[in-house]
Amino acid sequence: LLLPHGYEGQGPDHSSARIERFLQLCAYDNMTVAQPTTPANYFHLLRWQVLSNRRRPLIVFTPKSLLRHKAATSATAEFTSGAFRPVLGDPAVDPAGVRRVVLCSGKVYYDLAAAREERGVTDTALIRLERLYPFPGNPLQAELSRYRDDVELLWVQEEPANMGPWPFIAMKLVEQPELFGGRRLNRISRPHNSSPATGSHAAHEAEQAEIINKVFG
Repeated sequence: LLLPHGYEGQGPDHSSARIERFLQLCAYDNMTVAQPTTPANYFHLLRWQVLSNRRRPLIVFTPKSLLRHKAATSATAEFTSGAFRPVLGDPAVDPAGVRRVVLCSGKVYYDLAAAREERGVTDTALIRLERLYPFPGNPLQAELSRYRDDVELLWVQEEPANMGPWPFIAMKLVEQPELFGGRRLNRISRPHNSSPATGSHAAHEAEQAEIINKVFG
């Protein structure tokens, strides 16, 4: 099941496929909820769904904008080898110099990566959760172990605080803090809201810029 989740501010129904509601339905390994951000990882996710012995519904949240995004590309070798990766680490930074680690899911990664490059930031790592359920606890732990225990850990999402993956992530943080290395996890997102989008492109862009500035400012 492919659900458009672009979060581009063009009205509630257009912007949100309600990730939070699908995650509320997840229990007893009854489905897979994913938000792949690269063509190769999406390809391997589909292969895994078809070829594995695990027969569960696959829910994929995918924005139309990534179809045309110049940064959302994969090399040919990434299709012909490898496998689906539920967590994508950050090879662009030196773990020894990182003081802030950002966890995110979906296309907001590309906004964060572009802002990091534009501002010349070298002390912030960006880790993507490509699969939200079943929660990739072991891969996330392995990725976080590359960084010092005293790094600032952030969850960043485009959705309001009461929507998107955050309610699910916050529950994991309370019940299984070891998955995050026992670190405190702070959230940066839009504030709580009754609507998932403003319906105004200008207001949406202002909100998006505020999220980015909070991460790097």
